[in-house]
Amino acid sequence: MADTQMLPPEQQICFALYSASRSITGRYRTLLAPLGITYPQYLAMLVLWETGTSTVSQLGDRLQLDSGTLSPLLKRLESLGLVTRGRSESDERVVKIALTPAGDAMRSHAPHIAEQICASTGLPLDELVDLQNQIAALAQRVRALT
Repeated sequence: MADTQMLPPEQQICFALYSASRSITGRYRTLLAPLGITYPQYLAMLVLWETGTSTVSQLGDRLQLDSGTLSPLLKRLESLGLVTRGRSESDERVVKIALTPAGDAMRSHAPHIAEQICASTGLPLDELVDLQNQIAALAQRVRALT
């Protein structure tokens, strides 16, 4: 068997992505604490602020979350009074999620959070957009292999 050298974590792309994700998610945690929601809940709210309503299935597809992860997240948002869940009238198997007035009112905080996250990177907006596009393309290429 050939002698192969293992790269240390600091030289692997997976570690760089993991470390960056943890750092940014930690920053979100600090910014979202006053709102009483977690980062995954914030992502769900972002989709609902954009769409108004969504099915659980559509939300899961958009956020790449399975129902086992998404259901408790949505239950918590409902218990916070930010969303409602209900069965579709046309198909009882479909669960619809809608913003409550309180959930819609929380939308006014979203731009401030995004601005602070962008500022915390220290990157100019055009470089940040380029980086996001590169990471999204990387993820898409890797997903295509599975």
